[in-house]
Parts: sequence; C-alpha cells; structure tokens
Amino acid sequence: MKFTAQQIAGILEGDVDGNPNVEVSKLSKIEEGFEGALTFLANPKYKQHIYSTKASITIVNKSFIPDHEVETTLIKVDDAYLAFSKILEYYNSVKLNKTGIESPSYISESASHGDQLYIGAFSYIGDNVELGSNVKIFPNSYIGDNVVLGDNTIVFAGAKIYSETIIGKNCVINSGAIIGADGFGFAPNEEGGYSKVPQIGNVIIEDFVDIGAATTIDRATLGSTIIRKGVKLDNQIQIAHNVEVGENTVIAAQTGIAGSAKIGKHCQIGGQVGIAGHITIGDNVRIQAQSGIGRNVKDNEMLQGSPAIKLSDYNKAYVHFKNLPLIVKNINDLEKTNGNS
Repeated sequence: MKFTAQQIAGILEGDVDGNPNVEVSKLSKIEEGFEGALTFLANPKYKQHIYSTKASITIVNKSFIPDHEVETTLIKVDDAYLAFSKILEYYNSVKLNKTGIESPSYISESASHGDQLYIGAFSYIGDNVELGSNVKIFPNSYIGDNVVLGDNTIVFAGAKIYSETIIGKNCVINSGAIIGADGFGFAPNEEGGYSKVPQIGNVIIEDFVDIGAATTIDRATLGSTIIRKGVKLDNQIQIAHNVEVGENTVIAAQTGIAGSAKIGKHCQIGGQVGIAGHITIGDNVRIQAQSGIGRNVKDNEMLQGSPAIKLSDYNKAYVHFKNLPLIVKNINDLEKTNGNS
C-alpha cells in the first residue's frame, strides 16, 4: 500500500516541505533509507544522515532547519519520534486488517462471533467459543471449548488457548504462546511415584494485555490464574497455576513465577528472574535481572541478587565482592606482619 507525503502529513497533522505527491510503501532507518521509504529524524546524533539518505520522505521536528539542501521530502511535526510511532501503529493496523474465514479451518456450530472476524487457515475453534468484534486469529491457532476472546484481540499464528480461558479486549497473544495448559500439580503416592492432581480452574486475562511468543500461562488448580489489565509479558515466560499479576506490571523474558504467587500493580521485573510460590510481591516493585525472590516483598522495594536483597545493599556489597581478592591479600599480609612482630 502506498501513501503520499500529503496523506501522511494529514494523518500526523504536519506540514510538507518538498514534493507533496511523492509516494512511499516501506519504512526504514534514516541511515539505511532507500527510494520509496519513509523514515524519521529525532535524535540530533543522526542529523548528518538527512543529507545523504535515499528515503523519499523524512519526518522531522518543526524546529529542524537544514544546514543545506536535502533531497528527501520533509514532513514537519511537533514531535518526530511520537509521529513516527503513530505511523508505525497505523501501518501495523493496516497490515493486520484481515477479515474473513480461510479454508481449511474448523469452527464449531455452537461458536459465536462479532463483526470483522478473521480466522486463518488450519485454525480450530471449539464448542461454545465467544469471539468479539474485530477479533483476528491467524493460521494454525487452537481455540478450545468455552473460550472467550474480547473485541479487537489478536491471536497470532500457532498460539494455543485451552478450554475455559477468558481473554479481554485489545489483547495480543503472540505466536507459540500456550494459555491454560495444566498447572504443575502432582502428589507423592504409595508406590513412590506421583499422582496427577486434576487442574480444573482456568485462566483470566483482562483488557490491554500483551503475551509474548512462547510464553506459557497455566490454568489454576481451582479458581483462576489471573493476568490483570495492562500487563505486558515478554517472550518465554512461565506463569504457574493460581498466580495473579497486577495491573500494568511488565515482565521481561525467561522469568519464571511459581504457583500461587501474587504480584502487585506497576511492577517492573527483569529477565531471568525466579519467583517462588505462595509469596506476595507489593506494588511498584523493581526487580533486577537474574534475581531470585523467595520471600514476601513490600511496596516500592528495589531488589537484586539471589536470594535478592535491597538494590542499594547489593550495590554496596558488590563493591566489596569485586575487591575480595585484594581484601584477602591485605588480611593475609596483615596476619604475616603481626606474626613476625
């Protein structure tokens, strides 16, 4: 799909400086621009590239004044970075604006859906599924029985959503995510093995939640595993049964959260963090990457280490840890001196 500079300026409420009819159909970095591409200049460090870029259109701040003539057509806006982000969002919505039902796919007769539905080929939609308006389900996806997907939710290719899962509006489920698989529940038996504990709960995901690729969220043993409104989960995260993640919390890749842990609102959790089961983490908590959390955490704490301690204490201790060989040498030297005296 092609857009002219004039059309883009209209979307961004900007002004065209150059050819208003020049067309673009791709996006690029300013230093890698090519004919037919749209780019932007927001960071002054990249200013030199605007004189050599081959991009047909460049979004710039209204305050930008070139030192000499530029070949690219300029669109001047109040904030070039935000404007380009808006274009990315618009471009993505156009790219994903598919409708219709592709073949082959299976849709149960008892399933229901709203307007502007898209179901990609080789997808499975189970019994009593409820799909809202403008739901997009990309190819090779599985939607189990009694699942609910709210308006404007997107399920990318290959995602698996098990039965009874409830997902709200404006959510994104990326490829390979598995939502609602059995939690890790086994009890020792008399034979020395383990008997499976039935997992009969479900998963509830509220509105505006993003689930990263290959992330897994287990169904509850009883009740619900709950991901609250606005949560953002990176790729390859494991969330166990009966966990609750509070509103607007963000969690980076390869974090693992054990069963029945409760995480508060507006938390930021780094990559490869391990969180033990049956603990409570307060609101506005910051946990640095590769930390291990084995205790309850109060609101507003900043933690690092394994087992994690306060970030300020960790930083102080790490200074001494780095100097440990020198400290040991000094102690040994001191002991030798005292021994010889």
